[in-house]
Amino acid sequence: MIHSEISHHRMASQKLYQENQCSPQEIVQHFGAMQAQDYAMAKWAIGSRCNSSEKEIEEAVNSGKIIRTHILRPTWHFVSADDIYWMLDLSAPQVQRFTISAAKKFDYDLKKLDQINNKIQKLLSGNNHLTRDEIMLELDIKRTSKEDFLNAAIMMHAELDGLVCNGRMKGKQITYALLEERVEKPKTKLSKEEGLAKLALRYFESHGPATLLDFSWWSGFAPTFCKNAINAIELQLNSITIDNQTYWFGKNDKKENTFRESVHFLPAFDEILISYKTREASFTGDHQSKTLTNNGIFKPIILENGKVIGIWKRTIKKDHVKIETEFFNETESSKKEILFEGIKAFETYLETKVVIE
Repeated sequence: MIHSEISHHRMASQKLYQENQCSPQEIVQHFGAMQAQDYAMAKWAIGSRCNSSEKEIEEAVNSGKIIRTHILRPTWHFVSADDIYWMLDLSAPQVQRFTISAAKKFDYDLKKLDQINNKIQKLLSGNNHLTRDEIMLELDIKRTSKEDFLNAAIMMHAELDGLVCNGRMKGKQITYALLEERVEKPKTKLSKEEGLAKLALRYFESHGPATLLDFSWWSGFAPTFCKNAINAIELQLNSITIDNQTYWFGKNDKKENTFRESVHFLPAFDEILISYKTREASFTGDHQSKTLTNNGIFKPIILENGKVIGIWKRTIKKDHVKIETEFFNETESSKKEILFEGIKAFETYLETKVVIE
């Protein structure tokens, strides 16, 4: 393996080569956690790796097979119901430092947040699924401005405490429900060391080849902790050194997966980019700035043979979805027609007509 081949191996480990029929839950479980703050696009991150439609994926979320909550870094993630508790035990304490600090700016200390949790538990008890605005209304907590982060900090604290997670969608609105009413709590717990080792193995098998710093960035844990986790599982991984940098990957990464002609229209914040500390392996030329804004927004990307060649956006219309593209380099019309074959998967997933403009 050489540096230019890393992106092809990542395509295979990230299940962008659809070899097996996987359910949406199995895709999420394979990754451990998938970033999901843009709910519509996050569903497509799953759909692009399996043959499920958007409706089927949303049903997996609504039914609690896939949990959407704040975990790892302070952002939304999809997590399998089978993994939610041990992953919360592992990562919640470090993310809670962020939410508690944010709440303190509004004179809400930990004691006050815990009191609010008790009220939220009573509100949601009995499979009562409420939106954040409905919860805040019941709590008589008013939002004073667009910059008011208190409401979000309160609900993030409740999520990280293992009290709440996403509930069933209410139209286009996200609701909250009690986690224990959606997913039964396990009888045993992992130690922090066991949990971090499990997370590391999951990461490198689903994202490899990747580095220690890649795992540290994705997990939110300091490099020293991550190094200990890798030491604990190194016999279960393969590794290779390229340009004095060690890359770790799963033992099921086979040579026949190193290259395959493919085009993918992938969502914003897709794991193929966001899960790595540095992303040069996915680019040819200096185009990263066109896919990632200064304020940390990742745009939807067009991937050809493992390399980002452009960006795209979709607009929902009454009877179709409009797709607009921007290629980094001048592209002939005949080549575009070949590339646009990659959008058919999105059309099948949406179960509606897609028009490219």
